[in-house]
Amino acid sequence: MRFLKGHGTENDFVILPDPDDELELSAALVARLCDRRAGLGADGVLHVVRTKAAPEVAAQAGVAEWFMDYRNADGSQAEMCGNGARVFARYLVQAGLAEPGEFAIATRGGPRRVRLAESGEVTVEMGLPRILGESTTTVGGHEYTGLHIDMGNPHLACVIGDPVVQLDLTHQPGFDPGVFPHGVNIELLNAVGQRRAVMRVFERGSGETRSCGTGAVATAVAAAHLAGESTGRWIVEVPGGTLTVTLDADTSYLTGPAVIIASGVLAE
Repeated sequence: MRFLKGHGTENDFVILPDPDDELELSAALVARLCDRRAGLGADGVLHVVRTKAAPEVAAQAGVAEWFMDYRNADGSQAEMCGNGARVFARYLVQAGLAEPGEFAIATRGGPRRVRLAESGEVTVEMGLPRILGESTTTVGGHEYTGLHIDMGNPHLACVIGDPVVQLDLTHQPGFDPGVFPHGVNIELLNAVGQRRAVMRVFERGSGETRSCGTGAVATAVAAAHLAGESTGRWIVEVPGGTLTVTLDADTSYLTGPAVIIASGVLAE
């Protein structure tokens, strides 16, 4: 099995080229690949499949040639991954499967347009965030209230007063399963300046990660909501680096680095 490894602000992925969808990619295999001691180590898997070869997204084949079949580190499927989409786009261009510039990729959350800049940064259109109300999470015995935000996948983004760097995210934060029956990505954030936020995230199926693209957009939405705004350009600092989120009336954009760092063949 041929693989590559890449990351976007240290949110890292195993990339599996499989144009005709021939791999038997079980949850157990994905979990083994993502294991940081016994596997390759990653926050998730980017399974690269031609859209027309994947029945679940074949309807997107007219607008996107390639499907980002994203899997969490525990093997579960996810609708969308913002950092993964940027790394996925970087791989397609470096492999000669897409032309530099702007193009669309298929995801379970719908087609997403990506753009590669000469600077090396990649921008992905993330769609229009939807605020669905409020809910709470519990971290280290403290309850925090946040916004339930739909980014194609579910998020709970909480602006808090406690410094996020001091939080213990080694365990799953508590949440309301009645609101999030399929789990939720939880962002804890501090607003630290004009249109700037510091964020940590616990991703469903992966645990705490160094960055989360959809989570960065949810963070910007929550910070903007606190400031009484709904549009604008926000800087989101994550443990793995810095991302830029642009909110407008019709959609949102995520911009940041994406690099391919290795390639090889799985021995067994």
